[in-house]
Amino acid sequence: MAVTVSSGASAAAPEHLKSLNPEYFDPTTGAGQDFYLHVNKGWEEAHPLTAEYSRYGQFNILNDTSEARIKDLVLNLAATNPEPGTIAFKVSTIYNQAMDADRRNAEGATPIQAHLKKIEETPHEGMEDLFLWMHGNYASPFFGAGPMEDLANSSEYAMYVSGGGLSLGDRDYYLADDQRNTEVRNALKRLIVDQMMNAGYKKKDATRIMNNVMKIETAIAEETWTREESRDIPRQYNPRSFAELKEMYPAINWDRFFIETMGIPSPETVIVTEINTVQRANDLMASLTDREIKDYYLWKYVNQASNKLSDKFADTNFEFSKVVSGVQEQRPRWKRALSATESAMGEAIGELYVEKYFPPSSKEYMIGLVENLRTALGKHIINLPWMTDDTKLQAIKKLNAFTVKIGYPDKWKDYTTMEIDPALSYYENMHNVGMWHQREQYAKWGKPVDRTEWGMTPQTVNAYYNPLANEIVFPAAILQAPFFDPEASDAENYGGIGVVIGHEMTHGFDDQGRNFDADGNMVDWWTSEDAEAFNKMAQGLVEQFNAVEVLPGLNANGQYTLGENIADQGGLRIARTAFLDSQKKKGVDIAAEKIDGLDPMQVFYMNYANLWANNIREEEMRSLTQGDVHSLGRNRVNVTLRNIAPFFDAFQIKDGDPMYRPESERVVIW
Repeated sequence: MAVTVSSGASAAAPEHLKSLNPEYFDPTTGAGQDFYLHVNKGWEEAHPLTAEYSRYGQFNILNDTSEARIKDLVLNLAATNPEPGTIAFKVSTIYNQAMDADRRNAEGATPIQAHLKKIEETPHEGMEDLFLWMHGNYASPFFGAGPMEDLANSSEYAMYVSGGGLSLGDRDYYLADDQRNTEVRNALKRLIVDQMMNAGYKKKDATRIMNNVMKIETAIAEETWTREESRDIPRQYNPRSFAELKEMYPAINWDRFFIETMGIPSPETVIVTEINTVQRANDLMASLTDREIKDYYLWKYVNQASNKLSDKFADTNFEFSKVVSGVQEQRPRWKRALSATESAMGEAIGELYVEKYFPPSSKEYMIGLVENLRTALGKHIINLPWMTDDTKLQAIKKLNAFTVKIGYPDKWKDYTTMEIDPALSYYENMHNVGMWHQREQYAKWGKPVDRTEWGMTPQTVNAYYNPLANEIVFPAAILQAPFFDPEASDAENYGGIGVVIGHEMTHGFDDQGRNFDADGNMVDWWTSEDAEAFNKMAQGLVEQFNAVEVLPGLNANGQYTLGENIADQGGLRIARTAFLDSQKKKGVDIAAEKIDGLDPMQVFYMNYANLWANNIREEEMRSLTQGDVHSLGRNRVNVTLRNIAPFFDAFQIKDGDPMYRPESERVVIW
């Protein structure tokens, strides 16, 4: 860190911006007019969208850096001519096969023909066997199932049965008749027809398959929860005995299902997350013809295989992506190959990444920073005017119980039993990889939950909060500028990674995280009056974002993005407190400090805005507004900051300025 002044010490050398680039600031757009543009207009002009991207921002820059490093690591492994069976051999083989377009193009649809024939030739009496084969190996038609931490007892695994079976994630794509949803729906229809023709079907048969798929998926969509409903965690917890499960959904042979698709005995209790959605799946399985079901399976099979086959399949998928996201050009083959390799053996690559690119000093800095943020959030909780003491006590207990994971896991995943054979096709190897990961997941059944496990690889540019473990996790790759730079000022670092830390901590107390206690169990630890106060404030935040017109006729979805919006606001407020406390502890008078002519608090807020600098296509804006729980970057800056009084003070923003929000209209939760 650059700020090292202690009480009584002589003045330090002037500080200069490191993560922020003053050349990107826009003096023609005032801070009180549009703060996002004030900070980022120059960045947008300097980073125009290329054909490869539907959006490009600071996360993409870091991801590009991470990708270049990973490419170097993987190519170096291949250059060692590794022995068969070693991790280096497996990683190299997957990458090389992903890059070998000549072989895949020569093979075409051959790797999947035998299985398509199996689906086609299954007699009526074998349809149950076919369903189990599909569910256990290639897709999850009609619904999903598998073990996950028990929401009510997170130290153990529970068996969940949930809705699913849709090619498009959101129900509105199937049911809404506005221009955008109709456009995406029609693109899906073309995708199905074209991919089935790529697989060897005549257009007439491919069209029949498409019609049957749309019939089935539309019927499922009719009973699928809305985006907003999907955020209601307690509503998803519907325990049923195994006998009740069989009675509720008799079209499915549940005894065979668990034994033959997962290799486990029938569970005593099953959690059904979306009762009506699974009911619709049951009804469809009981009423559809064999032909309709087979056509649905054919599409599910081809869809999951398509990106592991020839360029013809990949190009067809890309045509669909162009409609959904507006992207104009496929990612380079090497980037797609790296993504596939990482999906297969991510932690093996992560171990190499950490060894070369993550110094111990970065982890030590982060540990101290996290504790500063934890202390700051504790202060906020204690001083909340709307929360009673009993609930505050439970909130502090939960905060103190946070597990913090930084950089990389203490225990690396063991890929010894994963089999990769260069003689097999790329599709066959990647299918075997998928089955390895599935067996790993199913093998957890009956065992205690492993709290050392990570949900992201170290080379992932992201962070997360896991309510079931009450943990915050920061992979190594996010610990780079503009989020974190050991040479940058404290103001920049606290406005960057400090806000990210505070954001993840606040997730423990957002509209979803607040349903879980210090042990990660779904327990209501709130008094009724405190819950009512929280919900009232949360609704105010929902309405603030709902009022934002993203594009003509399209508004932001404040309810769907509520958790992230709460976390953004909390992260900013907590990081500011932690920053001020850190400077006070060092004896730094920030009122007397300047960083390239800017006040430290101005730098703090400007680097936060800098995190969300991006360019984005209109199609992607529509897609994210419909399907992403995060608000668009510009709104994460402008809408959130309009609730924070110290921000107004830092830039002398006053009543009448577009960025100003009257105190009576501000929402401050954490």
